[in-house]
Amino acid sequence: DVAQVKKAAVDIQQLEGALEMYKLRTNTFPTTEQGLDALVSAPTIDPIPRRYPAEGIIKRLPLDPWGNEYVLLNPGELGTYDLYSAGPDELQGTEDDIGNWNINDYLQ
Repeated sequence: DVAQVKKAAVDIQQLEGALEMYKLRTNTFPTTEQGLDALVSAPTIDPIPRRYPAEGIIKRLPLDPWGNEYVLLNPGELGTYDLYSAGPDELQGTEDDIGNWNINDYLQ
């Protein structure tokens, strides 16, 4: 569904903004192991940031329109980091993945 794909693209764009804020505060992006949970609460896995805001970066993580968690890979395979939804087929690594490398295709 076009609306669901667009919603995923918008979520990814917003999560990218939160990741940029995390980097401004901590001088790095969360690792794959820390995941996007690092945006909500201070990581307990190294590298533990020294200047993490007590209230977190965001209040809660969205689920993609298909009810799954967004995925963070850092370092990324397609960029500094890869942030994506597995898309409608819910299988990671397939042609319908919606990620920070292709969201502009869906935001037009």
